[in-house]
Amino acid sequence: MIRVGIGGWTYEPWRGSFYPKGLAHARELEFAASKLTMIEVNGTFYSTMAPATYARWHAETPDTFLFSLKGPRYAVNRRVLAEAGDSVARFVASGIDRLENKLGPLLWQLAATKKFDPDDIARFLDLLPARVGDRPLRHVLEPRHPSFADPKATDLARERNVAIAYADAEQYPCFPAQTADFTYARLQNGVDDEPLGYPDAALDGWAEQAREWGTNGRDAFITFIHGGKVRAPAAAMALISRV
Repeated sequence: MIRVGIGGWTYEPWRGSFYPKGLAHARELEFAASKLTMIEVNGTFYSTMAPATYARWHAETPDTFLFSLKGPRYAVNRRVLAEAGDSVARFVASGIDRLENKLGPLLWQLAATKKFDPDDIARFLDLLPARVGDRPLRHVLEPRHPSFADPKATDLARERNVAIAYADAEQYPCFPAQTADFTYARLQNGVDDEPLGYPDAALDGWAEQAREWGTNGRDAFITFIHGGKVRAPAAAMALISRV
């Protein structure tokens, strides 16, 4: 399974460039989900959603669609991650299970200043629950400090089947190691001047990479975000057509 999407769905410049002119804002998620196969929700990083919100997202999207959710800042923006247990538990119990079969990976994005501390990272990863109700959970750790190039970081994630995000970004290091039974990639180097966000050759290359990630039964989740954001939907649709 290869899922490709964007970060969020409410972005004013997409109105007229991605969303048809005159489309009601309330129908933007429905439209985006008809063109893409996943969306990464950034709003969960900043605020707690109501269970009814997750239920509505589930109702407005196709059965094959997935949402990945970014874990709350209260859990990850702290000096000692091992102390985030209450924040992690509140998030997981906040109603995310109302997404049912459309609940994808949970992304835990660390502050760029957070250095690798083996004991602290191990204890944080142990806080991430394996299930919510009867639904298994997949977790993604996105470190953004070079110190996570330490092989011990890879070992800790692999022991727990936690993916380390593959971040293609100029300002942050990329950690390509495969540590879980799925891959989670965040492609951040698109440009607005390219109609598809990336040149054709680059998209061909990402398609080949996606197929490689998807081998041996491993699922792949790929989002186009940040760089060239106005072109992110076009980039995602172009990659979907290639894979």
